Amino acid sequence: MTEDETTREQIADFLRETPAAPSTLAVEFDITPGSALRHAKHIARSVESGDEQLLVAPPECRDCGFDRFDDPANRPSRCPECKSEAIDEPTFTIRNVE
Repeated sequence: MTEDETTREQIADFLRETPAAPSTLAVEFDITPGSALRHAKHIARSVESGDEQLLVAPPECRDCGFDRFDDPANRPSRCPECKSEAIDEPTFTIRNVE
């Protein structure tokens, strides 16, 4: 990472090395988790045109295991199945498409 890179470029570089949840990106780059989600969604569109892809491990309910949320790159507040609020965040990573 260099100082002249934008936050989004720095996040993309980070995700090429380490899978991360929005809260991890928020701490690492001094932004909000919501901002980290917006950056990740934009990065997904940016890398799509190249030889890379942003992969998303969807959120998962820790109580019942539900993981079929409508938007896998979002932070749901409750599980639609069991109504639990014990939801793991989605995790993002950038990988080369082969």
